[in-house]
Amino acid sequence: MRTVTWQDGVLRLIDQRCLPFELAFVDCTTHAEVAAAIHNMTVRGAPAIGAAAAFGMALAAQQSAARNATELLADLNAAAEQLCAARPTAVNLAWAVEQQLTCAQQAGPEPNSVQTALLAKAQAIADADVAANRSIGQLGAPLIHDGATVLHHCNTGALATVDYGTALGVVRAAHEAGRRFHVLLDETRPRLQGSRLSAWELEQLGVSYEILPDAAAAYFMRRGEVDLVLVGADRIAANGDVANKIGTYSLAVLAAAHALPFYSVAPLSTVDLRCATGDDIPIEERDAAEVLAPHGQAIAPAHFRARNPAFDITPARYLAGIITEIGIARAPFTESLARFVEQAASGNTAPPQDP
Repeated sequence: MRTVTWQDGVLRLIDQRCLPFELAFVDCTTHAEVAAAIHNMTVRGAPAIGAAAAFGMALAAQQSAARNATELLADLNAAAEQLCAARPTAVNLAWAVEQQLTCAQQAGPEPNSVQTALLAKAQAIADADVAANRSIGQLGAPLIHDGATVLHHCNTGALATVDYGTALGVVRAAHEAGRRFHVLLDETRPRLQGSRLSAWELEQLGVSYEILPDAAAAYFMRRGEVDLVLVGADRIAANGDVANKIGTYSLAVLAAAHALPFYSVAPLSTVDLRCATGDDIPIEERDAAEVLAPHGQAIAPAHFRARNPAFDITPARYLAGIITEIGIARAPFTESLARFVEQAASGNTAPPQDP
């Protein structure tokens, strides 16, 4: 089951707000509905919202009343702006929208040809994400040994992608290879992606896990109960700085203090070479109500003040590596990431020798 699927002219999304208690779906028939689903986190995870946005652009083309390519491109640019504004940190969203705008410009003069091309491109983006994630899993799985304990933050499994997963894709691949290990899942406040979504996924897979309060990671590291930390990424700067779910930076500092390897896991579409460092990455700040009343359950009076940054920046110096679909990038990341991106753009996706 894919997180993002196209069925008979409709974009169907797993409604991740309902998990783990109910597996429900939301159907989107317009790009505005896709943008709303991205913003309200019906669909979440950088690769998943990138694929959803690509289909949103296809819907925008199909809904347009444009009589010629010029008018259609104007409508698509307006749709692109709305989709990109839905969540500004995850670069996969903007990357997918840019892919679709380029596709539209190259598709030909007739609106029908643009509509056909955009739908085909969206499906190609979704399929490529699944293939990339499976490669990521195979390349990262050897890092997990029998008897290991992996600490994971947020949700990076099939739900965060079109299918299979990034950091949890590595976990899944190691499990499928027959290794026995344990996963500690940060609950990941305030939206609890770890305790709601990652635990649900590992439950389906039959992987051993336990949910931790976010503040308990250091306790288990000090006790020697963590061997490896795996997290995802929403945007990776050219120097290797990683924007990821809030709390990731804290884990990286803790891992360094306890001499534990800390890896970010993401497809190369998450690498943004236009951002020189993490300081150039925009950080989304969400509604304070998510902190004061997570999932509608009030834990403090509504008039109390709160801050709710959705992401933080982990400096590259804390990373043992960045696991991608063509290999594990190592420091200096300005060199390895640029090389990987260039290699992928050339169509050469054979994994290089991992240093």
